[in-house]
Amino acid sequence: MRKSILGLGLVLATSLAVASGVENKWRLEVSGDAESAGRIVLELAPAQGEPLRATAQIVAGRSENGVARDLAAALQAQAGQRYNVEVDDGEDVLVKKRDGERDFVITIVENSVRGVRIEPDAE
Repeated sequence: MRKSILGLGLVLATSLAVASGVENKWRLEVSGDAESAGRIVLELAPAQGEPLRATAQIVAGRSENGVARDLAAALQAQAGQRYNVEVDDGEDVLVKKRDGERDFVITIVENSVRGVRIEPDAE
């Protein structure tokens, strides 16, 4: 009976992690140029612990590659040494946990920049 309860608990914990979208690496696909100035706010929330918020101020006319660089810089400034942030293929931002860190989820809290779309995908 005790093993059954323990096994059920492990299955439930795994199910919750999958349902919440917690992963060890995320790709933010940026598309479209900035038709207006605005800001993009991202939240990086580890499975346990305090979430980090990063705000990127975007100027009108910024290309999608420029927006990706702005997002990467804002995320890296907040993430410090806990997460690796890099631009990939010009318009994608990769965020990966470093050794010892917990899996996490990234959400877009705000995007007031017309013309820019961001698609977060777990990898």
